[in-house]
Amino acid sequence: VRDVEDFVAMSTRKNFPVYLDDGVRRANGKSFMELFCLVITRPLRVSMECTEQECEAFRREVERFLYM
Repeated sequence: VRDVEDFVAMSTRKNFPVYLDDGVRRANGKSFMELFCLVITRPLRVSMECTEQECEAFRREVERFLYM
């Protein structure tokens, strides 16, 4: 739960949309409740509508959540 809170807090500070996708559903990365509608026991895909520079900065900020 703490990781979800942290991710939502980081996403909320951004001026661009952040989405997470579990392969079946897509959720707003700024919504704590929506994220719990996803299957979070497997990897999620993160997408953003932003510039390349914003994307790279956000990726560095949330790096501890990423599995590459």
